[in-house]
Parts: sequence; structure tokens; C-alpha cells
Amino acid sequence: VQLQASGGGLVQAGGSTKLSCAASGGTFSFYAMAWFRQAPGKEREFVAGIRTAGAPYYGDSVKGRFTIFRDDAKSTVYLQMNSLKPEDTAVYSCAAAKFGWGSPSSSYDYWGRGTQVTVSS
Repeated sequence: VQLQASGGGLVQAGGSTKLSCAASGGTFSFYAMAWFRQAPGKEREFVAGIRTAGAPYYGDSVKGRFTIFRDDAKSTVYLQMNSLKPEDTAVYSCAAAKFGWGSPSSSYDYWGRGTQVTVSS
């Protein structure tokens, strides 16, 4: 499975942006999908995930602000990011899991290259 993230860029604090992750090379609907982020000098952090049945789950730092959703017909998972804060600045990567799910990065088998989100204050 190949994953290609897009979106992001420079956003003002309080603003919104949407990330997309397009998958190819596998049956997308079979995979749990997730977004992780990593800021400079920090550990990789789980942001949000969505299971094959569409049930979403979120990291505590983004609950109520971010929404993950998937379009299996387009083999794409999205991350709608609202009420952005400077601390949301990071490289965001998408990941796919054939059998696992949840917040541990070890649950995921495939990773895409990240996309930068920078939130200015």
C-alpha cells in the first residue's frame, strides 16, 4: 500500500485546514487508517484514527477540534483541523493498518511521507 498525504501549509492560529491521504495498491476499505504528527525535537504523536467500520478515535490534544473521516470509494482519508493552535505545528503523516488499530504507531504497517502544517500565532 502506498500512501500520499497532501494539504497543510501555513495557517493562522484559530484557522482551519484539511489534510488528505490517498492510498493505492491495496483494498483501502480493509485498512484502519490514522494520522500521526511529529514536531521538531518531539516524539511522534497519535492524532486520530478511523477503523474499517468508520468509527473514529482521537488523541486527547485534538479532541473536539479535529475530525477524521474516510471515503472508501476514493481510497482517501481526511483530517479536518479546526481551531488550530501553534502547538499543532508538526509534520503530519498518514498510516494504514491491516489488522491493528489504535494509538500505538507499531499497529500500523504502511506509512506515507509527511506534510508540514505550520500554525502561526
